[in-house]
Amino acid sequence: MKRIILAPAIALALIVGACNDGEKQEAKKTASNENNPLLQASELPYGTANFDAIEDSDFQPAMEKGMEEQMEEIEKIANNPEPATFENTLVAMEKSGQTLNRVSGIFNLLASANTNPTLQEIQEEEAPKLAAHQDKIFLNDKLFQRVKSLYEKLDSLQLDKESKRLVEYYYQRFQLAGANLNEDDKTALKKLNEEEAKLSAQFTNRLLAATKESAFLVDDLTKLAGLPENEVQAARENAEDNGYKQKFLLTLQNTTQQPALQSLKNRETRKALFENSWNRAEHGDSTDTRKIVARLAEIRADQAKLLGFKNFAEWKLQNQMAKNPENVKEFLSKLVPAARKKVKAEAEEIRKMISKEGENFELQPWDWNYYSEKVRKAKYDLDESQVKPYFELDNVVKNGVFYAAHELYGISFKERTDLPVYQEDVKVYEVFDADSSSIGLFYTDYFKRDNKSGGAWMDNIVGQSKLLDTKPVVYNVTNFTKPAPGQPALISFDDVSTLFHEFGHALHGLFASQQYPSLSGTNTARDFVEFPSQFNEHWATYPKVFKNYAKHYKTGELMPQELVDKIKKSSTFNQGYSLTELLAAASLDMQWHTIAASDSIKNVDEFEKEALKRTNLALEVVPPRYRSSYFLHIWGNGYAAGYYAYLWTEMLNDDAYTWFEEHGGLTRENGDRFRKMILSKGNTEDYAEMFLNFRGHEPDITPMLTNRGLIKI
Repeated sequence: MKRIILAPAIALALIVGACNDGEKQEAKKTASNENNPLLQASELPYGTANFDAIEDSDFQPAMEKGMEEQMEEIEKIANNPEPATFENTLVAMEKSGQTLNRVSGIFNLLASANTNPTLQEIQEEEAPKLAAHQDKIFLNDKLFQRVKSLYEKLDSLQLDKESKRLVEYYYQRFQLAGANLNEDDKTALKKLNEEEAKLSAQFTNRLLAATKESAFLVDDLTKLAGLPENEVQAARENAEDNGYKQKFLLTLQNTTQQPALQSLKNRETRKALFENSWNRAEHGDSTDTRKIVARLAEIRADQAKLLGFKNFAEWKLQNQMAKNPENVKEFLSKLVPAARKKVKAEAEEIRKMISKEGENFELQPWDWNYYSEKVRKAKYDLDESQVKPYFELDNVVKNGVFYAAHELYGISFKERTDLPVYQEDVKVYEVFDADSSSIGLFYTDYFKRDNKSGGAWMDNIVGQSKLLDTKPVVYNVTNFTKPAPGQPALISFDDVSTLFHEFGHALHGLFASQQYPSLSGTNTARDFVEFPSQFNEHWATYPKVFKNYAKHYKTGELMPQELVDKIKKSSTFNQGYSLTELLAAASLDMQWHTIAASDSIKNVDEFEKEALKRTNLALEVVPPRYRSSYFLHIWGNGYAAGYYAYLWTEMLNDDAYTWFEEHGGLTRENGDRFRKMILSKGNTEDYAEMFLNFRGHEPDITPMLTNRGLIKI
């Protein structure tokens, strides 16, 4: 930048002009804010979003105004001349930022599930500002001293259990945010936080573009031999929607392996599709994420060092069940030998199948799903194409997911067609308790789109809080293939499990019953939040539930018992592979986040290779579920140093389900107990204590290993 020194008269003229322009801009901004629907509380039921009234251009000014409002509220709390009390400090903080929270809830949904260039630009511009905004709160020394004074006399405050937990929550959050740092270190931390937020947003948007651009385009139908007709038709529709006539487009999901690899007969097609997935974000172009990955890892190591921790994982695990990276590594290491042993046996079965079919080639990652499906057919006489006709999406949701919830918890659902949605495939349900009182709203968005992030997730548009008098508005998003017009949405059993999983998160949010928003619902540790979701997967195969939804989409006939038995017998099939790809991803995450601040990452791919070797997980035929360059969980979705949580909570949920088996299974009494002791608790109790109170003992890994078929008891 070239600096220009102006003569005084010219400088004065420019200053006056700037003031006039500024006044005009301020007047325009004020008028715009008056008409901005995001700056007014929604008048719709449950305060849900009026998507019909919101324009993309509303978000940025609303975010800015929301931050401005909250900062005024925070400054008032911090500078209150009265001594700190629970009410004038922590309750006041819980009430602050309601505009920003409202805007963020809606924006986060659209930016991940239905984005566009405008929203992506806003996301990248506002991410560092939002990070700086958080720092202004949690690095405010006056505010911290008020919180600290309450924490130091906590036992004499005579607070109820949840209020006491809130004091502890805020004190730890301030500490972990750097409130005890000196001013120079606070300044350094703020810069790192802003850079991390901006890069994280850039990673998310680059990956979305990379995933879209790496969709596999096929111009010869014979290359898709083996792919079910409905998926061929969907690929044809995808191609046409993207401007390709007489071609087929297989879009990617955000995992290494792709669903179509299970069906495609042509080995070259499988290889090409796999490589498109594997290399999606590594083309050295504008969608390449590796420089961002390396820099994010370095930033996080620097953040941890400033705060006095050896590495990022040590810092982030302070408020998790696992407590420290050593416990995580020990937990993961216990699983590796059994997983490797199982995957070795599975690979040998696949190699035999390849030879049996007269082929002579080395087993590769793009062969695994195709030939493992053949092994499953031969071993259990089970064909995925036999199963899908019994799993029509809408029927699975209403007569499977909703039915199980009704049987366990007494809740019911009514579709609302009078509420606006952000995309035509989205549905809205009002949820009612057993006594017919209203609980909240539940949105579903199940089909993948080019402008939707990969994977599946749950979140809130509106959070639950008795203090704020708000009920939960939650949503589930998945990426199932949308059928061609007029065709049924038939899904795999893995997709069925995903529906139950994400609805487990939804139940955690819907059953929230907290006074304070910060402790409400799914605002829990990463290695606890996946417990309710994974636990809910068990009901997908529970006989009473399964019989209620596993019906042929044409005839309505129940799935034949013979086929049901085959599914059950094959439940531990390929579990060595499944566990190993998860372990590899969890290990990668932990190693990226245990580097020291002195380490410099010169080559992301080499780091990944060495990390897998160190943990004995460098298996060529079993790649990580997520490669570093497209590991959205840890670089963009808040699971940094936390991906192990899926396996940790699998241990919790399998052990908890064993309690149900010991006490009569699916009953209202059991469901109400689980709701009362787990699902409705939010972050109001110590997680280990919460689990212990429900289960009667500390978590046992045996049910997890048994369910995966890794051990027999």
